[in-house]
Amino acid sequence: MSGDASSHAGSRLYPALPLLAVSVCVFRGAQALLATRTRPPFEGAFSLPGGLVEAGETLEAAALRELLEEVGVEARVLGFNRHVESIDRDEGGGVRRHFVIASFVAEWIAGEGTPGLEAGEVAWAAPEALDAMTLTPMTAEVVRAAAALAPRLRVG
Repeated sequence: MSGDASSHAGSRLYPALPLLAVSVCVFRGAQALLATRTRPPFEGAFSLPGGLVEAGETLEAAALRELLEEVGVEARVLGFNRHVESIDRDEGGGVRRHFVIASFVAEWIAGEGTPGLEAGEVAWAAPEALDAMTLTPMTAEVVRAAAALAPRLRVG
């Protein structure tokens, strides 16, 4: 496939610039919310809910919007966790996909998590159970970092 960005206008493929995205690691007790992806890349693998930031939207607002849209869960953002860079190159070395993902840690407020168009199976899993799951790259590291950070961010 050609790396010609004009042939992919309006697509997430072959972007002219990196795309800004968010994800959120929501904890209900000691378990984190994960959902399987329903589209490539990594279709069928568990990941954190998230998506692209819309113009005029704060990163936190985008994370909470994506969480509600994708799995029907409400949460309170506790703080920023870390960023993840996802760069996928084609056989010729062209940048097929490039996302910079700001990942947040949050605590659950409401909703069990329901599958939808962008989220297949939904699971609440303890960080130590992640090794037995099929995950997108960096998900285990992000969840474990969020688990270490969450107790320090909780108030009361």
